[in-house]
Amino acid sequence: MSESVTGPDRSEMIRVDQAGEFGATRIYAGQLAVMGDRGPHSAEIRAMAEQEVGHRAEFDALMARRGVRPTALQPFWNVAGFALGAGTAMIGPEAAMACTAAIEEEIDRHYTQQLEELERDGDDPELADMIARFREDEREHRDAALAAGAEKAPGYALLTAAIRMGCRAAIRLSEKI
Repeated sequence: MSESVTGPDRSEMIRVDQAGEFGATRIYAGQLAVMGDRGPHSAEIRAMAEQEVGHRAEFDALMARRGVRPTALQPFWNVAGFALGAGTAMIGPEAAMACTAAIEEEIDRHYTQQLEELERDGDDPELADMIARFREDEREHRDAALAAGAEKAPGYALLTAAIRMGCRAAIRLSEKI
């Protein structure tokens, strides 16, 4: 990251995290569009979606205060996130939960790396606090998805590996673009 007069520029962190929270809202929207309120995990999905909306709102406000531009890929993540959510829900409720488990595993890893950097530098307690709070929510989402039978999804290992790889690529792209 480039250095600014006041310390490291955290624009990339904020941009990618806001993109991830936006993507999460779209994944859950796709899942709910397919499963509706009658799916076996619809209540859990709706609750997780509401938390992601709150996370996104906090990142949107932080971006506005700090003058950080969103990723130029946001229109793509809008469609891709919805398609991933709808696609996994079409496979079945366990596949929708497998999607959540895979995404949240990567986000936990990503947020942990960011927190290590922020704690080492000690220059942005506001951002560190947000990420720490959101990481705990994401861990709860992962654990809830696993408890709801994510590992029973058809092709669980392959499905989650593909989703995790896509999540890692989305993170790298959204930091820069």
